[in-house]
Amino acid sequence: MKKDFETKFTGWAFLVAALFLWGGWALSPHHIGEYLAASDFGPIGEDVWYWIWMFRVHIFGWVIMAIAIFALMASTFEKPYRVVIVPGAGMVIAGSMTLAIASAFYYNFGAWGVGQTAGMTAVEIEEFMNNILFTNQYVTCFVRFGRVFSGVGLVLLGLGLVKWRIVNVWLGWFTALLGLAAMGIIMGIPEHWEIYKPVFHVKAIWLVLMGVYILTQGVRLPKTASQ
Repeated sequence: MKKDFETKFTGWAFLVAALFLWGGWALSPHHIGEYLAASDFGPIGEDVWYWIWMFRVHIFGWVIMAIAIFALMASTFEKPYRVVIVPGAGMVIAGSMTLAIASAFYYNFGAWGVGQTAGMTAVEIEEFMNNILFTNQYVTCFVRFGRVFSGVGLVLLGLGLVKWRIVNVWLGWFTALLGLAAMGIIMGIPEHWEIYKPVFHVKAIWLVLMGVYILTQGVRLPKTASQ
């Protein structure tokens, strides 16, 4: 088992990603749904700066998750398993950054909308929401594809972890099944927004499990892999 500075950095990156991603969400005083709605501005405005900082923490969780996956990919970049691990990691990173960008929209427009809608009548607020309707639609698409991209990547990553026993087999299968669940819910269920929510929490648990395992056990790189 490989246990060195590389694996320590990777393990801690997974744990910090879980802390930021889930902690920012859990401590936020208000959660935005599938679309940014006029009804969001009131709760956000009750403590806008605290809401902003918790959303920033959450967004950095996606970024740190991408860093953790990059680190895992770098520490396992050997033949032949890199042909599966690297594409899987790349898709998870692409999905994570897509979700970070989508979250940044909710964060920016949510805080900005508090000031913009202050003192507006119901008719004026409706007009304001109509003006950002197309952006709202694009961002929702970003969220969906970010989740699907991550799901595809987790399936590949999980299968690579299982095939070469880089981590315990059960953790590799957990990774692959998490990816399948994300893809299946988003692509197979039309009204998926509420149904998908538990997957986010399971992903945070997966980050913790990966971090703890890598810190305590390291990663297994078979000697025969580069032959």
